[in-house]
Amino acid sequence: MDLPAPQLAALVAVVDAGTFEAAARALHVTPSAVSQRVRALESSVGQVLVRRATPCTATPAGDTLVRLGRAQALLQAEARTALEPGAGRRSELGLAVNADSLATWFRDVLGEAAGWDDALLRLGVEDQAHSHELLRRGEALAAVTSDPEPVQGCSVERLGTMRYLPVAAPSLLARHEDPSGRPDWSRMPVVVFNAKDTLQHDLLAQELGERVAPPTHRVPTSADFLEALALGLGWGMVPETQLLPLERAGRLARLAPDRHVDVPLHWQRWRLDSPLLGRVTEAVRRAASAHLRR
Repeated sequence: MDLPAPQLAALVAVVDAGTFEAAARALHVTPSAVSQRVRALESSVGQVLVRRATPCTATPAGDTLVRLGRAQALLQAEARTALEPGAGRRSELGLAVNADSLATWFRDVLGEAAGWDDALLRLGVEDQAHSHELLRRGEALAAVTSDPEPVQGCSVERLGTMRYLPVAAPSLLARHEDPSGRPDWSRMPVVVFNAKDTLQHDLLAQELGERVAPPTHRVPTSADFLEALALGLGWGMVPETQLLPLERAGRLARLAPDRHVDVPLHWQRWRLDSPLLGRVTEAVRRAASAHLRR
């Protein structure tokens, strides 16, 4: 089976850009040329690779070749950099990271990458329970994930755990205490990060012994999520490293000192002989060792 690099690059560009026209602009060719390359690739493998919709998306077979295309592009870029060390080339690396990690310990990784003159990081932010899907779709070559089962073609290693604590603003607690002074879990509104965030409702089910549907707000950025809690919009689960300064300032209080949820984090990466991917992996290990619970 022949899989020419220009055809793979066209497929990746269509999936990234969402349309054949935008892919053509990114590749500096005509839309007709992009269409011909994708059709030739589909003919070669005997399967449809792109859903022609708005935006264009990859089929399962297309995902497989998108992953190949990204891996090939990284290795080619690294080879060009090695052969032309003074040319100022940079290799692009797609990574998937959950928002809480990006707002806390993963910043050490960004700090290291700031000193690299040969790399461009393309971060995809996804819930830790779903970030491995970006690996499967080829949108990332490595990911921070809670899934210990490696995606096909990937290796996996445990990084540590992030501890989440249930907290709320003191003003909210004062309005939602039962006669014994304990939080009234059944009545307090909840703040979640997005529809995939189940930490709050999982803990609530443990507290009440059943699934309930409290008033639920969605705030989809880490910083604004924290601020919403501090302002009393509802209660939520936050990483302990983010809680400590707000707790010392009296803006947030723990709902139950003995309650917490430990989320295991893993690093999954494609098995590529890539110096850049290896360098990022080492930076991730150092940052995780410094900040995550073992």
